[in-house]
Amino acid sequence: MGVRRAVDMAVKAADSCSPVYSLGPVIHNPEVLSALESRGVLPINELEIPENLENCSVIVRAHGISPKTENKLRGMGCRIIDATCPKVKASQLKAEELAEAGYFIFLAGEAEHAEIKGILGYAKDGFCVTTECAEEAEREAALLYKKRGSVKTALLGQTTICEDEYSAASEAIKKYFPDLKIINTICAATADRQKSLRELLERTEAVVIAGGRESANTRRLLLIAQESGKPCVLAENAGEIPDSFKNFKTVGLCAGASTPDSVIDEIERELLRIC
Repeated sequence: MGVRRAVDMAVKAADSCSPVYSLGPVIHNPEVLSALESRGVLPINELEIPENLENCSVIVRAHGISPKTENKLRGMGCRIIDATCPKVKASQLKAEELAEAGYFIFLAGEAEHAEIKGILGYAKDGFCVTTECAEEAEREAALLYKKRGSVKTALLGQTTICEDEYSAASEAIKKYFPDLKIINTICAATADRQKSLRELLERTEAVVIAGGRESANTRRLLLIAQESGKPCVLAENAGEIPDSFKNFKTVGLCAGASTPDSVIDEIERELLRIC
């Protein structure tokens, strides 16, 4: 829902006003980004925002941005089109609320991911730390306990994180903070896809994950497939399906949340042709 909404807003903006920019990629899918760019939606780097954006329209990507960056854009006189996924926006506001209430926040996810960077901007300085795995979460919890003792703590997660990863992080933190407040921030669509993939792996010899390499939820699907030990590949288009897949009797097809239907259909047609 979040990525479809962002793309729809970008298309509508391109059709109704000009010039239109997106602060970073609207979503992490090369096919969609290429199509948007052909319609006049041009990406700009958050770290290198041009000075001449007055009266221009700037789309905030589905992953969201920090309040500091948003205020900078508003101060430049540009029109902001906020395409932040509602699930991500909820996480941003929750981080702000928890920090204001005196909670120290553990944020489980990829430190360099746009969504995580945006959420960090909503927490007060010194009230939040990012952890990418259970081991890192336990290490940060130990440091916090040693430095501040028993404090109020909360756990938020990237909307595309695996449930197992999130659970492992919470258990690691609870070793030092048993009253940890756990906020369920995992997108239902993400969880459903991961569950469906696990079921699919039981019935197939190999699996194709359709989606962009920059997409966090797509990469996590690939990781689940790899952990099964079965042959798998992440394909951004039909041309990336290995020739060896024609030797399998049953091939599964799964797609990331930001993969357009046209790409999924293209890959499905190619699988039906070669298998």
